[in-house]
This record gives sequence, C-alpha cells and structure tokens, in this order.
Amino acid sequence: MTECVECGAEVTLHEDSEVGEIVDCTTCGAELELVEQTPPVLDRAPELEEDWGE
Repeated sequence: MTECVECGAEVTLHEDSEVGEIVDCTTCGAELELVEQTPPVLDRAPELEEDWGE
C-alpha cells in the first residue's frame, strides 16, 4: 500500500505491479503512476497529449 499524492488516501497496489503502471485512486479518481517499486512511490500520471498522427 502507498498514499495518493492528490488526496492522501491509501492506494492498494497488486503484488506484481511494475514501474510505469497507471493506477486509479478509488477515493478521488486521480490517475497515478508507479515511479518506484521498493518502497512503492506514486506520482501524478502524465497527461496524454494528442500526437496529430505523428
């Protein structure tokens, strides 16, 4: 378990979670990215930008 960077709620991660995986906070709905495995650290997931077919 780790903490949501937006609201501070506890976020449960799967045992097989990998760095770069996107998880949702069930409390506030924020999209979070796992940036470190041990100890688990979450950060806000990057916003997807339109690539306009590039």
